[in-house]
Amino acid sequence: MAYRNFDDAQLSRRSLLRGGAWLTAGAAISGLPGGSLALAHSKSADWPMVSKLVDKYVSEGKVANMAAALGWGDRDPLLIAQGTLAIGGATPADMDSLYRIYSMTKPVTGMATMMLIDEGKLGLDQPLAETLPAFSKMMVQKTYDGSVTDLVPAERPITIRHLLTHTAGLGYSIIQKGPIREQYVKYGVVPGQVTRLPIPGLGREEAIRGLDKFANNLAQLPLVLQPGSKWSYSVSLDLLGRVIEVASGMSFDEYLRTQIFEPAGMNSTFFRVPKSEVPRLTTNYGIMGGTPLPLDPAGASIYLDDPAFPFGGAGLVSSPRDYDRFLKMLLGYGEIDGKRVMSEAAVKLGTSNLLPETAVTEGTWVEGQGFGAGGRVSDGSFGWGGAAGTVAFVNYPAKLRASLYTQYMPSEAYPIHEGFPNAVQADLAAMMGA
Repeated sequence: MAYRNFDDAQLSRRSLLRGGAWLTAGAAISGLPGGSLALAHSKSADWPMVSKLVDKYVSEGKVANMAAALGWGDRDPLLIAQGTLAIGGATPADMDSLYRIYSMTKPVTGMATMMLIDEGKLGLDQPLAETLPAFSKMMVQKTYDGSVTDLVPAERPITIRHLLTHTAGLGYSIIQKGPIREQYVKYGVVPGQVTRLPIPGLGREEAIRGLDKFANNLAQLPLVLQPGSKWSYSVSLDLLGRVIEVASGMSFDEYLRTQIFEPAGMNSTFFRVPKSEVPRLTTNYGIMGGTPLPLDPAGASIYLDDPAFPFGGAGLVSSPRDYDRFLKMLLGYGEIDGKRVMSEAAVKLGTSNLLPETAVTEGTWVEGQGFGAGGRVSDGSFGWGGAAGTVAFVNYPAKLRASLYTQYMPSEAYPIHEGFPNAVQADLAAMMGA
């Protein structure tokens, strides 16, 4: 993937994914019965720790901007925001600013898959090969990240459940090492993008053009693990984009637009940012020696180009307002503003623990946690984070939705993925008088 060299370290130690701190807050907020205690709190003054976090990073010049959106039940979100779209710029960040949400795309793709399962066009435990026959005879590396010729047959077929939960045995160029990573790059199985700029040390790997070609090339490569054996972050949500195309008879991006974005009132979520929307696009920064340097300037962003294909794992740009509507739809069990987007059953299943019984999580980022349709599941919470400093989740016991937006890479440069949920938890504890 193009952002490998920025993302390696953060992917191995990303605090959001390792400790699950943003989900351990569930124990505290579940003490708010239906969020009723906190419903009376709707001013930024009631979120002092979140406000302090936002103020700190912007005032110290660590990021150009930061925006936190917090909402209860079906009420409108509160925005706590500071900074401008670019360092030295004049346009303040707000609910409609556009952010590269990277892996926060995964829960969207996951829920699109759940919709097709609900309609009977896919089955949760249906073999992938029934939809994509090229995956019918997969081979697996004998040694993880070892030889790509010393292989054994897959012991079981890849299923839709496996793809949703990163247990299919597929790899990821931002994770794998050695020959298998080289194969992913050679075959263009690198679904992601960062910048047009020729920055030294930043990989310039390009994805093969076409979601169908991506899927076909991926099917030719060995798996890194036996299907269903272990949780391992992968390109599986990108592959689900192709599954969705075949099952629905629509292009993946068109399916998301017509079945999720438009029904949910999400008019600012794109795989390619229209020229008319550039004035509200943020700049992404690379943190080098503690200094943020422009990595993907808004006016020359790679997100103004057509992507090689719509990346279901890391391709979307969205606004705090739009993604909050996605969270609001999930919190409403598929309904938002009186309009049903998904069935209640599909949301409940997608936000539950879907990990297969055969899969282990010990030693992984989700150890001791569950995993649903593209997002972590624990203590009544569901959500995921992105590589450029974004994070979002819902908590059902408290009827809370929370998300944070900023733009920098690598994510591990600052402990925001852990800091934001901790701040939310501290403020909630104060609301409860703890």
